[in-house]
Amino acid sequence: MERIAASLRDKIKSVEEAAALIQSGSVIGCSGFTLVGEPKAVPHELARQKKADHLTILTGASVGDALDGELTRAGLLSMRYPYQSNKSMRNAINAGEVGYSDMHLSHMPEFINRGGLHIDFALVECAAVTEDGVIPSAAVGASDCFLYQADQIILEVNEALPLELYGMHDIYRVGHEPIPLTDATQRIGTAAIPCDFRKIAAIVVTNDPGGCPVFKEPDEVSAAIGAHIISFLKEEVVAGRQPASLSPIQSGVGSVANAVLAAHVGVAMVVLAGLGSSGFTGLRMYTEVVQDSALELIWEGKMAGASTTAVSLSQKKLELFYENIDFFRERLVIRPQEIANNPELVRRLGLISMNTPIECDLYGNVNSTHIMGNKMMNGIGGSGDFARNAGLTIFATASVAKEGAISCIVPMCSHIDHTEHDVQVIVTEQGLADLRWKSPRQRAELIVERCAHPQYRPLLREYLKDAAKYGGHTPHNLQQALSWHTRYLDTGTMLPG
Repeated sequence: MERIAASLRDKIKSVEEAAALIQSGSVIGCSGFTLVGEPKAVPHELARQKKADHLTILTGASVGDALDGELTRAGLLSMRYPYQSNKSMRNAINAGEVGYSDMHLSHMPEFINRGGLHIDFALVECAAVTEDGVIPSAAVGASDCFLYQADQIILEVNEALPLELYGMHDIYRVGHEPIPLTDATQRIGTAAIPCDFRKIAAIVVTNDPGGCPVFKEPDEVSAAIGAHIISFLKEEVVAGRQPASLSPIQSGVGSVANAVLAAHVGVAMVVLAGLGSSGFTGLRMYTEVVQDSALELIWEGKMAGASTTAVSLSQKKLELFYENIDFFRERLVIRPQEIANNPELVRRLGLISMNTPIECDLYGNVNSTHIMGNKMMNGIGGSGDFARNAGLTIFATASVAKEGAISCIVPMCSHIDHTEHDVQVIVTEQGLADLRWKSPRQRAELIVERCAHPQYRPLLREYLKDAAKYGGHTPHNLQQALSWHTRYLDTGTMLPG
């Protein structure tokens, strides 16, 4: 397979020429999802030239510093959608220097396809562009949507990507008809993204292996949380609420930072590793991101297959992936995020959804996005797509942060992304609270006793006792509900002096 179809070789341009095509005020849809597959050369050149400003950038999800970081520091961005994880970008958003609109990852391509936002340029990294179309990297994200809808297309053909990625993707365009997918790894589309070659304005040839995510080793907190979840899932099997091989699993992303940026290893990664050593076989995933532990389970034969929109691996596991790509091609399906995150499919497949919040409150509401109620962390990502529609929804976090100065179990969340109606299980290293079929008061008692850190339990009990004086279905003392947050902002701890 040739990387660039013969009919398109006259479109090859230098990175300087390609970047010069982008004008101030352009809306650019960029490939990339969880630090995989984002364009690097053209954004870097845009930051160097500093000729095009007031840019609006859309990506599938988080991308590397060459895109979000460099363009932010160069002062070229005016708006960003729908998810980011870059420190420079985060600081600019919270300072009001860059506009940001958070949204569910499944919604963004749907809104664009329905005419909600005009895309001037699609800027997409790919392994090849053939007569069949664009062969993506190890991440599809929203690349298909951007290629369909953009007025002009700029491709970064990355020669560091193996051509053997061809056949691993499953590209399906969502319409008004039901999506014909009933199994996690079923294929329903094409191996390449169809592309109108007339819209290709430039092809830039690169050779960039890119950076790999650095995952933290599991700590005692993450291990304890993982053990609670595995024990719970085993009980669900015994009770007949889960099949012996479990429903397909969705897991949140990598090393997740909590409210104070104190990172624990992604709990879902620990759970997956634990499931593999706990006698479960025939496991499946239907998720946004396949990471190290899932790839290892596939390699070991304990996971039958996985569907994702991105494969985000450490360097060691990336080598395993590429060296055995024929093996993984039979067991991995990389889809557009409009399929990977689609609520119709999440509900149909009955997923087990595991995500990490910033904080949870006494009644089961969850904050996934805002630190102390006002500072954006990353965004809601796909957690809402899965939490509301999954067969089983689990939110897992450490009980405290900042060496105990912050409780992740609070009287009332300072911001709510997932209401109590969409949260079935909350788990910390202290224990697990199954909130299904519980009233608000019952949920509160369970969360305090099973999930809160011991040093905060008396304070939570005191709050509940005081709130009960006001009565109601969901008792609150509104004068005190957010006092823990204000105390932290004033004194540096949620604990009373």
